[in-house]
Order: sequence, then C-alpha cells, then structure tokens
Amino acid sequence: MRKQIRSIIPIALACAVGLTACGSKADPQESSTMQGSESTESTAGSSNGADGTSINEATGIDGSSEESVDSQALSSDTTAYQPDYNYTPQIIDDNYRTCYEVFVYSFYDSDGDGIGDLQGLIQKLDYINDGDDSTYSDLGCNEIWLMPICSSTTYHKYDVTDYMDIDPEYGTLDDFDQLIAECHDRGINVILDTVINHTSSQHPWFEAAAEYLKNLPSGAEPDPSECKYVDYYNFSKEEQDGYCQLSGTDWYYEARFWSEMPDLNLENEDVRAELSEMAKFWIDRGADGFRMDAVLYYDYGNNDSSIEELKWFVDTVKEYKSDAYVVGEAWANQSTYAKYYESGIDSLFEFDYSGSEGIISKAAHGRYSALKFAVGLEDMQTLYSQYNEDYISAPFYTNHDMARSAGYYVGEDSEAMTKFAGALNLMMSGNAFIYYGEELGMYGSGKDENKRAPMYWSEDADSEGLCDGPSGMDDITMKYGSLEAQAGDADSIYNYYKQAIAIRNAFPAIARGDVTVFEEISDDDVCFMEKSVDGGEVTDANGDTVQVQDIVIAINMSEETKTVTLAGDALEYTALGAQLTVFDEAVVYDGTEITMPARSIAILVKE
Repeated sequence: MRKQIRSIIPIALACAVGLTACGSKADPQESSTMQGSESTESTAGSSNGADGTSINEATGIDGSSEESVDSQALSSDTTAYQPDYNYTPQIIDDNYRTCYEVFVYSFYDSDGDGIGDLQGLIQKLDYINDGDDSTYSDLGCNEIWLMPICSSTTYHKYDVTDYMDIDPEYGTLDDFDQLIAECHDRGINVILDTVINHTSSQHPWFEAAAEYLKNLPSGAEPDPSECKYVDYYNFSKEEQDGYCQLSGTDWYYEARFWSEMPDLNLENEDVRAELSEMAKFWIDRGADGFRMDAVLYYDYGNNDSSIEELKWFVDTVKEYKSDAYVVGEAWANQSTYAKYYESGIDSLFEFDYSGSEGIISKAAHGRYSALKFAVGLEDMQTLYSQYNEDYISAPFYTNHDMARSAGYYVGEDSEAMTKFAGALNLMMSGNAFIYYGEELGMYGSGKDENKRAPMYWSEDADSEGLCDGPSGMDDITMKYGSLEAQAGDADSIYNYYKQAIAIRNAFPAIARGDVTVFEEISDDDVCFMEKSVDGGEVTDANGDTVQVQDIVIAINMSEETKTVTLAGDALEYTALGAQLTVFDEAVVYDGTEITMPARSIAILVKE
C-alpha cells in the first residue's frame, strides 16, 4: 500500500507544532561513531533511528503565506518558468562534475509495481540533464551516482548476492546498457555504488563457506583447498567484537554492520580476483567509475591496511579505464579521511561539511564565520596534497544516511537557509554531490526508510510513476511543494538549485580552482575567495586544452545586507559575473564596492 506523501500542513496547525519536534535537532544517529552506509541499514523495514522521529513530527514552520504554499496556485507545467539569467555553460569533460545521487527504488516507477527501476530512471533522465546545454529545463547535473543496483535481499541493496547482475526489482542488464547509452548521449557519467567490504549472507560464496563449516568434523581446522570460500570471509573459533555466531556451529564470522552482511577478507587473492572481474565487468558495460562504500572498514581498526586494500582496488580500476572516477566513503573527521588519499583514489567525501551539524549547516544557521569557512577550504588543499597531489575533493551536503536538510531549519527564514546551504555545497571545489530531492526541499528523518522516500514529482498519490517507497517508511508530510508545484515558481527551492548549478557550469573555476582567501576584506560575515587554475587551462578527457577564467566568490553569510570596499588583488576583478540571492534584493557592484544582500553569493570576474 502506497504511503502517503502530503504537502505542507496548514499554517495554523504548523504554528502549533513544538519547535523541539520540528527537526531543529540532528538525528542522534548522525553523530554516532559508526556511520557508514550500512550502520543504519539492516533488515528491510526495521527502525534504526535512535529517536524514531517520524517525518510528520519533523515538520517546521516556514512562515510562508497561505498563497505561497497552495500548490494549486502554482503552475504544474515544468516548462512554464523561464529564468531571466543567461549563463553560458562551459562544460569540461573531466572528473570535476555535479553529481546527482539516485536511490532507484524510490525515484520513478515505469511498470506500476510501486518500485522504482532503471527504465523509470531512463524516462526521467531529461530532468537531470537533457543533453542540451542551451536549456534550463533540466537540473544541469552531468553525473549520476547509482546507489546499489546489484542483486540483493533488501530494499537498500547494500547486501549483494550477485556482483554481476541487476536486482530483478530494478530490471535487467539490457536496461542497464540502455541507461548507460542514454546517459552518455546526454553527457552524463554514471558511477556505481560498490560494496566490497561485505556481501550478503545469502551470497553463494558465504553459503558455500557456511555449509562447509557446518559439516566440518569437530576439532578439525578449515582447509581452503577443500573449500576456497572459507577463506573469503573472516571466521574465528573465538567470539570477538563485531563477530556473529554461525548458526549450527561453534564458529564466528566478522560482520561489522549486520549479521546478514559478513565481511570479506580483502587480503585473499581469490577474493581480489573475483572483485577485479566485477570491476572489469561494469567498466566494460560502460560504467564511468565507482563510489566505494565503507572504506574505513576494509580492515576494521587498521587504517594502513584499509588504505592498502583500497589502493589495490583503485589501481585495478585504473588499469581497466585510466580516467575512471573513484570516490570513497570514509565517515570520519577530515584529518582521518585525508589519509585515504594515499590510496590514489580520486575523491573522498567531505564529511566535515555535511549533515545537520556539519560546517555547511552551521554556516547557513549563522553559527560559522565566513572567514573561517573560506580559510578551511584553502587549508584542505595543503592537507590533501601531501597525500595525493591529484586529489579531487567531493563536497556533499546530505546523503541517504542523513536526515534531509530541509528539516535542519525552522522559522520564517527556513526556506532561505535551505536554499543558501545547498548553494554553499555547490560553490565548493571538486566534484559536488546532490542527494535526489534535496533540490525540492524534501523531508525525511529518523529511520532509514524515511530518508529514502519517493521522489516528490507530484502531490497526487496516484500520479504516474510515483513510487511507494520502502515498506517501513512512515507517512510523510512535506514542508515544500512537489516538482509540479515548484517548477513554475521563480522563487522556489528547485529553481534556486537550478540557478546555482547553472552558475557552477558557467564558471569552471568554481569546481577546479585553487582557493586563495582575501583575508584583508573578509570577516565573520563576508568572505572573498579567489579561485584560479594554474596556467589558466585544464585538459579534458580527450586531451584537449580548455581555458578557465579565474574568478572570485564572495559570500555574505549574515542575515543583513553588507557593503564591502575591495582592496589589493581583489580589485583586479572589476565585473559582476553572476549572483545568487535567496530574496528579491540584488547584488550591486561598481568595480570597487560591493553591496550584498543577506545570504547572497556573487561571482566576480576580470573584464
């Protein structure tokens, strides 16, 4: 039965909701020690949120007028709104992109069974990118991160039963091949969520090992020559932390995330051969790279060993496709995950900046200095370069393990803060990631299923293609409108995100430039960051040279309009190249003095 996804509750009722129940506090699970993808993913339908908060309880107060929240008053024609900005995109074919994370299960259903599928995603590719750089009808993202699509026993599919096949709920390998072709026709790269830390307990490898151990004579030691799969996993006669007992035996196996996700022994050469074959299989089918799940846990408690195992996989992938993109999930603080760049991996997710208590959210709340924000981006360059000079940062704001960001903010400025935080992520250097639905201000907190609710295409529960969502998901009350409601509204979160992405696409230095902070004109409220590319040019995937214009990004993080007189090297940037504001006021710049509305961003260029 389809769970209800409703638009915002009436204003009078919203005002009666206590602020402590409005999503103003982070999910406790977000600050736990073990926060990898599977730390909150166990049996389908289970509730793993520490607070169990339903999305209804997380509804905030947006202070909007009744007219602004009446979805019927907004155009449902997704092509009705034509923006008044006109940024010329400069799309470079490299691994600095804007990536859209898709949970296929909840995205778009092509066959009416309530479950999203690859054909459904194909039907909605034009929403992500229509392949025409001259239009603004699409988001403008040029990469997709597919959450796990391989055969699995659960809705989240992080417990793989077959590394080289598509889960039947999602479709077939032919569907995947079509998806790749359609994406590449639009200039979209595709990276696959790849789980090599563990398999499902129902994977044939584990089933064979378990059967062998159950039939092993008492007191006998396992012999890999009799069953090689017994050495694919980490078995022990002693009960240890992070180990589960194998039913019907006195053996234990490592399973750090869940009893049904036994950890692989990545030191085993046969395991490496299997995973190497898997990587080649997907590269040969057109995949552009991999998102590596839970890299901290490859050898739990041993960073050096985990880094070596990650290096092996990265090297293997690069042998098959030299320009393949590999990004890793190392859910830890920056000083820890920085070390994983020693593996040669392209990117690691910027966890310090993500989530309800991350730097981006603090900045949007006005609890983080603008100067400190800018200096942090400058300092990370030095930190990462000592491990890998070719690193590509991977900024992100939320993902499938975190409460959705619209719930971080309450009060009359909540929509403005929701917008501004999304833009801060998109102004960071590297390959930036957006979780599906964040561009609509979707809600979702508490247990995992709520964070993976159906993409909010329409308020109509019977709308074609709308998914049911995971079976354990609560009924959801959305604070902001669906795509139908927001598409025609010039001031919507959706159209703000589209403009932010358009600016990112128009100024390649945003993603690729090295940061230099102009500290003499920056303070707690406003910061100025030069982004420049050494030599002023980059090389694309075809080996062609592309010129990249230096820019300055100015950010007013305060709740008030600020006027700043430029000085020093900043005076070289005499023109306003682009602006992004959350309210109606515009940025004003005369070449020496800039006036910036609250929570605004300006791109300054050299004339």
